[in-house]
Amino acid sequence: MITIVSIINALESFAPPAYQESYDNSGLIIGDASQTCTGILCSLDATEEVILEAKAKGCNLVVAHHPIVFGGLKKITGKNYVERTVITAIKNDIAIYAIHTNADNIISGVNDVIANKLGLIDKKILVPKKNLLAKLITFIPTSHFAQVRKALFDAGAGNIGNYHEASFSNEGIGTYTANEKANPFLGEIGKNHEEIERRIEVIFPIHTQRHVIKALKEAHPYEEVAYDIIPLANENDEVGSGLIGSLPNPITETALLEKTKQVFGLKVIKHTPLLGKPVSKVALCGGSGSFLTKDAIAAGADFYITADVKYHEFFDAENRIVIADIGHWESEQFTVDLLFDILHLKFPTFAVLKSEVNTNSVRYFL
Repeated sequence: MITIVSIINALESFAPPAYQESYDNSGLIIGDASQTCTGILCSLDATEEVILEAKAKGCNLVVAHHPIVFGGLKKITGKNYVERTVITAIKNDIAIYAIHTNADNIISGVNDVIANKLGLIDKKILVPKKNLLAKLITFIPTSHFAQVRKALFDAGAGNIGNYHEASFSNEGIGTYTANEKANPFLGEIGKNHEEIERRIEVIFPIHTQRHVIKALKEAHPYEEVAYDIIPLANENDEVGSGLIGSLPNPITETALLEKTKQVFGLKVIKHTPLLGKPVSKVALCGGSGSFLTKDAIAAGADFYITADVKYHEFFDAENRIVIADIGHWESEQFTVDLLFDILHLKFPTFAVLKSEVNTNSVRYFL
């Protein structure tokens, strides 16, 4: 039996909710997480048609990229598509889970799929986020050092980019005097005790702090565990907005436009004037990404692929970069494949399906 919460745990292990933007509404939007899941339907949007598709296919969970509810709903009367979708989902006991900007902001998320489709290499986050990391410092008797360090690593501490189980330690002498209410692991009540201890420092994602501290206390032999938590201003190179990478070999601007048109099945691409330069570095952001244009220029990108660029925002290119607007749905259409792959890998024998509904509301008259 697989519950909805077990599906949620798998998704949030991939893209922690702490990585979503402040304006976002990712997470379980409708439904009871404790319910048994009968099947999962992956979709870019959770519309009424998608909910009915899930019902027809025996799925009681829709995992969508875009949240159907962004702001608060004061009334649910069915007067618009959001309210109708909510009503349909509740009536048919279908849960809706959204995995939005948290999936955008991880290095292996939505933008990585786009980059892979374009064949980019040497990929990295365009604008890494700060203040997402913290450092734990604690002191461990030498007899239990390996045990506690392993517990911290198992809890997710000590990861720095492509390196795992990273820590720093040195040796010193710890002192304490236990009072009559204490039950000291080492030493005697009322007598000052000296113990050779090792200090360890490890970095961890700040949203996992409770889990890391729990692991520390459970593995540490002392009744009272001394530790420090220090927030870090360091950038987290694996979390942030947009992505930048290189083409294996430079190509012309026209060739990249043709490739983009073919890969994403586009009828048209809006773009700024071509500069007549070879393209080596490409920046991209699925969905609305005009806010990253200056960052793409600063990073040395020759080309910036995104969507929802307004008329005056095209001027931000300033003949230093080519901006290509390929459409919101078009840029994120492969997110359904990403969600499917994550869940199918985690639950290989379970019913994980891709929605066949085209939720793109934009049409082109040619």
